[in-house]
Amino acid sequence: MKLTSSAFEHEGKIPSDYTCDGENRNPPLTISEVPPGTQSLVLIMDDPDVPKHLREDGMWDHWVVFNMPPDLREIKEGEEPRGTHGIGTGGNTEYFGPCPPDREHRYFFKLYALDTKLDLEQKATKLQVERAMEEHILDKSELMGRYERK
Repeated sequence: MKLTSSAFEHEGKIPSDYTCDGENRNPPLTISEVPPGTQSLVLIMDDPDVPKHLREDGMWDHWVVFNMPPDLREIKEGEEPRGTHGIGTGGNTEYFGPCPPDREHRYFFKLYALDTKLDLEQKATKLQVERAMEEHILDKSELMGRYERK
């Protein structure tokens, strides 16, 4: 399975339009090679580079969407995908773009193909989603972008 964006390459720089310094809208994403038997897709975007004095675990969850349809192949720029929206670290239920407080951070867009739909409510946390999808992951893809505020 593959997750790509026409806005930036894997390990490349995320354009400021998709950050708190710009329009704060999600970048376009393309999904391909979803495995047969997929019942739902999960998308998680997080930042593992948060200073420990701000968050002890060093993690900030920017976007959590689960139970996306298995035939989803495109998430358009600035358009939330169909599915159930979890809650981010900042209390957001929709995309919240990169906004590093100190230096360049890495942002991981993680896509999972599951053999089931998750029995979770809207505003589930990333941890709840990760626990619920254990034993159900058929495939995973990752797209990482970097951003540093000027």
